[in-house]
Amino acid sequence: MDDILHAKNKTVTVRGLTIGCGRPKLCVPMTGSSQAQLMAEAAALLQAGAQMAEWRMDWFSQVQRPQDAVQTLLRLREMLGSLPLLATFRTQGEGGHAPISLQQYEALYEAVIESGQADLVDFEFFLEEETVDRLMHKASAAGVRVILSSHDFQSTPETEVIRQRLLRMRQRGADIVKIAVMPRCASDVAELLKAAAQSAEALDCPLIAMSMSKIGAVSRIAGQVFGSAVTFGTAGRASAPGQIPAAQLLEALSLVERLLFCESQQERK
Repeated sequence: MDDILHAKNKTVTVRGLTIGCGRPKLCVPMTGSSQAQLMAEAAALLQAGAQMAEWRMDWFSQVQRPQDAVQTLLRLREMLGSLPLLATFRTQGEGGHAPISLQQYEALYEAVIESGQADLVDFEFFLEEETVDRLMHKASAAGVRVILSSHDFQSTPETEVIRQRLLRMRQRGADIVKIAVMPRCASDVAELLKAAAQSAEALDCPLIAMSMSKIGAVSRIAGQVFGSAVTFGTAGRASAPGQIPAAQLLEALSLVERLLFCESQQERK
């Protein structure tokens, strides 16, 4: 399975932001339940230096009315300007805030894709396959980048399980693959980082890999070392355990990048 996935072009460029090279790009989620709250969060993340914004639609009180979601998406697009915008409905089975039927999920994402206002969409790898594949096809046809994701809030799978899952996501047609897991101990964090490093070598697309909670914070800071292309920080309410305030995260990412650059310079001497 690995043979067809070795790197040719590991990057994805959205609105001038190249994901998959250099340090991980900082994405800040917005979790407001109302349009007014979301506008305030959009302003805050711009102030915090975010490079991407994620709208966590499962927190929006009117999300079951696709037309209301699209109107809010239009407002967010105006507020964010050229900043890439990722639209995500996280289901309750993978840590989301609100229930949704499969039919409602599909109708919501169809409206988001057709609006032309979202640059990327996140679909869950373990949702009903035919529904996700239909949505992926529609997104691709509309020029919207697709993230396939898997979130395990109970445990950290073994390295090979994580690696094979990420490879299958790419085979399904994802532009970017993502996995987030819950560690119970330091060795779980090491398991995730090992899987990320191995997958980054095999994949021909960007990957996002995170170990959640405070124990896993190193995965959010040092993703550049292990091949993770995006990290998630906060400019308000966190959308997942272990997220770090954006300003602190930017400082940590800059430090790691400087250390790597210095090491690279020394090796050339």
